[in-house]
Amino acid sequence: MSLFPDDIEAQARRIIETLSKRKLMVSTAESCTGGLIAGALTEIAGSSAVVDRGFVTYTNDAKMDMLGVPSSVLATHGAVSRETALLMATGALFRSRAGLAVAVTGIAGPGGGSVDKPVGLVHLAACSRDGTILHRAMRYGDTGRKEIRLATIRTALEMLLDAAD
Repeated sequence: MSLFPDDIEAQARRIIETLSKRKLMVSTAESCTGGLIAGALTEIAGSSAVVDRGFVTYTNDAKMDMLGVPSSVLATHGAVSRETALLMATGALFRSRAGLAVAVTGIAGPGGGSVDKPVGLVHLAACSRDGTILHRAMRYGDTGRKEIRLATIRTALEMLLDAAD
């Protein structure tokens, strides 16, 4: 029995199968999901051929130390921004042996939101060593912490497949 809903398990299985055939590895950089994307992928048998590593960078210090996100970007744009998500993804890619990376940073709530950055705002980025760079800003709404995190996992897994194409 999986820790994740059936649709997420099916997405993760598809990624593991697809990337395994292509001999591609993936790394994750996660803030608001706290490692759940890597967890969904590693829930699948055979994932060790695909998952290189995951970075849980919940704080700004962790984003700077582990992924190389400049403090100036965090000060100017904030942790929850397109710029930070893209730098997290490229940082995860170049601090791993992976050919693909996905990153998420957002506000899962229940607090912490503002007018400009409400609860449910999540920035996701994916990149590949061949130069693919993807970004999505999702506004899931204040639907509850669990639902925001699950929706983020779903979107991140979709983006990994898009980046692999």
